[in-house]
Amino acid sequence: MDYLKLNLMEIQENIANAAQKSGRSPEDITLVGVSKTIPSQQIRAALELGVLQFGENRVQELLHKYEDFDINLTPTWHMIGHLQTNKVKFIIDKVSLIHSVDSIRLAEEINKRAKQHNFVMNVLIEINIAKEDTKHGVSPIEAMHLLEQMQDMSNIRAKGLMCVAPYVEQSEQNRLYFEKMYKLFVDIQCRKMHNVDMHFLSMGMTGDYPVAIEEGANIIRVGTGLFGNRSGKEV
Repeated sequence: MDYLKLNLMEIQENIANAAQKSGRSPEDITLVGVSKTIPSQQIRAALELGVLQFGENRVQELLHKYEDFDINLTPTWHMIGHLQTNKVKFIIDKVSLIHSVDSIRLAEEINKRAKQHNFVMNVLIEINIAKEDTKHGVSPIEAMHLLEQMQDMSNIRAKGLMCVAPYVEQSEQNRLYFEKMYKLFVDIQCRKMHNVDMHFLSMGMTGDYPVAIEEGANIIRVGTGLFGNRSGKEV
């Protein structure tokens, strides 16, 4: 799968250039390979190239792939898609980070299930930064309220923010939204809320991740740019 290697080299170069523009090291940026519909064989190939973290959008697909890997070579899984409360129990002990918390009910369920497993689940609050009707997430004001409600939960910790920016033809069109996300990220940091540690800012996908990094992202979620089109063939 030579195309994977070439794609990864291009991504790494873009990360390095964007990180330099924002005064950071490329090592400060975490690449999450979006592996939705990607076969485990290709995920394994990406693992062997050094991509260690992968994001899934659907619980059932994540569970299926989880069983395909053994302890010797296993991805670190992220849940990046919308998560229903009744499915939390299936993935709570299988993912390292849930990117898509957007309600107190979901936070409560994650806290409950993590408590059953006796660990603390790290999560990101999903922000609908462009106020799109078709997107999940909360507004910045709702995010503050949600974080306040989560302060007394012992088995869930808010580790940052996530957004899915609008689909645009020119990545520069999303710079404004990434700027707003970073400002919110810093504002929450300054509040020093209990049980809130603004460490991760997950934003930027295949079409706009360099701009997202320039504006402060330290997690990017890249699918097509890494794996090619959804059939896994080179594009």
